[in-house]
Amino acid sequence: MKFPRFPHLRSAKFAPIAISFLFFLTNLTGLYFSPVLAPVVSAATQIEAIPADIPQSGDCDLDWIIFHAGAREGVDPRFIHAVIQQESNYDPKALSPAGARGLMQLMPGTAKRFDCHDTKDEACNVEAGTKYLAWLLKRFNGDVKLVLAAYNAGEGAVDKYQGVPPYPETQNYVNKIVANYGKLYHPILEPADAKIAFGLINQPQTNTD
Repeated sequence: MKFPRFPHLRSAKFAPIAISFLFFLTNLTGLYFSPVLAPVVSAATQIEAIPADIPQSGDCDLDWIIFHAGAREGVDPRFIHAVIQQESNYDPKALSPAGARGLMQLMPGTAKRFDCHDTKDEACNVEAGTKYLAWLLKRFNGDVKLVLAAYNAGEGAVDKYQGVPPYPETQNYVNKIVANYGKLYHPILEPADAKIAFGLINQPQTNTD
């Protein structure tokens, strides 16, 4: 008596191998897509933001230009805002009778001195003006009044009078900006340290629960 043959059962001997391979493949892909190997998103990841206590110009792009210029040069953006507000009231097209131009009212010689070849360019103007403020801060040891007097009347006038020159315009200029900025001393710091001192870096929040 002959028993019927089932040709498809000939491959049954390979079943253990197939099952083992399937098991291995399933575990491998499960491991690959498991949380262990998934991209890690840190809870401390920060989105750059301008601190709320820094003044606003009404132009978001300009606010970022001022913020980044201050961060690069180690100058408090609040100080830069106070100077710009007094100098041009945030008008990039401002032109004084003496020939000072742009947001930070740079004289042609000062603009050239700090590598600004287009004073109408907002970023160029703010960058050069901020570099000048940083230079003056170092020269006058962080004395805000002397820095402002020099920015307005020149370093030579401050040296000559060994303080704020007795010019009504300069004295009024210095007093207004000091009142607006609210400080008489600006620390001389490297950019990395200045970012911390002036609160320009968002600190990661820790969970206290």
